[in-house]
Amino acid sequence: MPRQTPLHPRTSALCASYAWKEWAGYAAICNFDAHSEREYFAFRHTAGMIDVSPLYKYDVRGKDAAAFLSHVWSRDVGKLKPGRVYYGVMCNDDGHCLDDGTIANLGQGRYRVTSSEPWLGWFSRHTRGFDVTIEDETDRLAAVSLQGPRARAILQPLVEADLDALSFFGVVTTTLAGRPGWITRTGYTGDLGYELWMAPEDACPVWDAVLASGQDHGIQPAGLDAMDVTRIEAGFVLQGVDYVSAKNCITESLKSTPDDAGLAWTVNLDRAGWIGRDALLRERDQGGSKWQLVGLELSWPELEALYDSYKLPPHLAPSACRLAVPVYSDSGKQVGQSTSSTWSPTLKRYLALAQVYRPYGAVGTKLQIEHTPEFERRRVTATVVDKPFYNPPQKTFTPAKAKKGAA
Repeated sequence: MPRQTPLHPRTSALCASYAWKEWAGYAAICNFDAHSEREYFAFRHTAGMIDVSPLYKYDVRGKDAAAFLSHVWSRDVGKLKPGRVYYGVMCNDDGHCLDDGTIANLGQGRYRVTSSEPWLGWFSRHTRGFDVTIEDETDRLAAVSLQGPRARAILQPLVEADLDALSFFGVVTTTLAGRPGWITRTGYTGDLGYELWMAPEDACPVWDAVLASGQDHGIQPAGLDAMDVTRIEAGFVLQGVDYVSAKNCITESLKSTPDDAGLAWTVNLDRAGWIGRDALLRERDQGGSKWQLVGLELSWPELEALYDSYKLPPHLAPSACRLAVPVYSDSGKQVGQSTSSTWSPTLKRYLALAQVYRPYGAVGTKLQIEHTPEFERRRVTATVVDKPFYNPPQKTFTPAKAKKGAA
């Protein structure tokens, strides 16, 4: 039976849909209402607040903490300054992705690592030779994600930290509605956003304070379904969907390197000493990865015509699809698969993330993707486009820097 997060007393009372799913062993809400549109539009126009406590969290500290993390992650944590956060990927010895997540430098040799799966055993296997202490603090920390254009205005009255000065991928120790905690300027929606970290006993009071502060701004509690749509719009991959952790793959063909998974930008092969680097160098010497993660836009006129051929109006689900869907070249050869897809209510476009063979990954390439109205498999044009699909200026904008530049 799924466990309850520290925020369960609040979220369960608001959940009119009874739509729950299991996330890392915890009960998590899919959507509070019968559908997720209201929550989605809060993320994009006001602010949505979601319980992200099920994230796995690790406290890493000690003289060699940075060196250890640089060994097991793709990023050079020795260059991560206090008050900053890295996003990176973790690989096995064969260069295949195990997980992606964040590393926050909390200062004084202390780091917080987040991931979507448990890795304490993996970390412990690689501590030999490092003066480092690792503790699983998943149950010792509650976490709330506040995302959307009004997030800063909602949160600022509740904290001591100057949020105008907190830059993208920054972290600050502060108070949250009078209680100790941390704020990171991170999130999974591709918009302005913050993640709040606190002791479990402080979670409900902080939730209440943020909800009260946000009433005049249109804040909405949100679930996983709305966030799934926003993360696709932002071009963010999801472990277990857009790539599968190598430890969970039953065949070699399911495994992905960072290049395959669209995470090559987190990798620096010039830096030696991290797990998986040598295997990735060999792969590149042998011609590189055969896969590329791309963004696709499905042809709306063709979708309309397809449904019209069945005397039906276009019917697109109000939530994201995580089913693998075949992708073909114009000649009919299967060249990959869509891994995540959604109708974007903001962009008014049908979007997908897909793994395709590299010769078919250039922007502008016309492909074909399966679409099934009724029961018959049909195909429509899908064009390779730039991602992220949605990238608003407020995501990275820092008011204090703009004021300083104008001075």
